[in-house]
Amino acid sequence: MASLALKNLFHEKVRFAVTLTGIVFSVILTAVQLGIFQGFIAASTDIIANSNADLWVVSKNVTHVEQGVAFSESKLYQVLEIEGVKRAEKQIVTLGAQSKKPDGSDEGVTLVGFDLNGGMGGAWNVVEGDARDLAKPDAVLIDRLYAADKLGVTQIGQVIEINSRRARVVGFTKGIRIFTSQPAVFTSFKTAQSFLNLPEDQTLYLVIKAAENVNLTELKERIAAELTDVEVLTRGELVYRQAIYWVIGTGAGITVLVAAALAIIVGIVIVAQTIYSATVDHLKEYGTLKAMGATNLYLYRIIITQAVTSGLIAYVIGIVASIIISRISLEGTLAIIVNWQLVTALFVLTILMCCASSVVAIRKATSIDPAMVFKG
Repeated sequence: MASLALKNLFHEKVRFAVTLTGIVFSVILTAVQLGIFQGFIAASTDIIANSNADLWVVSKNVTHVEQGVAFSESKLYQVLEIEGVKRAEKQIVTLGAQSKKPDGSDEGVTLVGFDLNGGMGGAWNVVEGDARDLAKPDAVLIDRLYAADKLGVTQIGQVIEINSRRARVVGFTKGIRIFTSQPAVFTSFKTAQSFLNLPEDQTLYLVIKAAENVNLTELKERIAAELTDVEVLTRGELVYRQAIYWVIGTGAGITVLVAAALAIIVGIVIVAQTIYSATVDHLKEYGTLKAMGATNLYLYRIIITQAVTSGLIAYVIGIVASIIISRISLEGTLAIIVNWQLVTALFVLTILMCCASSVVAIRKATSIDPAMVFKG
């Protein structure tokens, strides 16, 4: 059965090439679109996801961290007295800062201020310089992806302005993307306060590390019971809220998902049309098989084997191309993230797509009257 299916498949080389091309195109387009979607999620949530904090305390009705509303730092001391809290630190994340480029133009930045003596909410993937240098006055870290084009910064030691205040670049991170394309600028909490003219007794967030073996849900409830006018969220809950706002709420993610769905539909149509045409061209052969006693199940297996074989070959070509595209994209500000989860999902999706596209051809083949073999 398998050999017969493969002979039919490879006999028409041009048709087979067209089928492969269609599926490869579908796999690449779907992988790229879903990779962009994952890139959007990462860009909008990485600061939270990489904060190393178990819980965040935010002002009520904050839909995304860049929209932080200040509250009294006295809540920090309340949190520290609660059983199960290992550490708690003040945190700033906001879009409320402007950097002046060397040419005099302004560029919005995402200002991130954190406790240098803690272990939460800080910069990661520092590729040049040393994060410990943020202890120096007016010191900042910025990301290499945006440094030159967005901020006009090319080297460590360069001085820029943030909200009309002097800032000295002491190092670079790499790969910290921001959904709004307003570069992340990391600095100490105190320096961030001065850039924002935020009163010394105010903070935008609290980040909390739970003690070992503490139930996060119970700790969250205890903290929420002690504090007023704020919400307590787990890191996962805040990541979800952030992604919903930026990726879904802005419509960018929906557009990408629609494009991915269209790519899948294109793949199904191309495979279905090709396999159906091949089935019609070999109706007499299928009729002969039925006249010889072949069951409908046998015909199902032939047609599905052809579809799945086409899908497997095209999948390998398409996913390799997609991974190459992904690797190239990671050098720029728009990341196309093709991880193993997406690779696995696309494998299953490709096989299902090919099987689904075989339905029409199967119905045509199994409806053949064996008597047609003996007609002229």
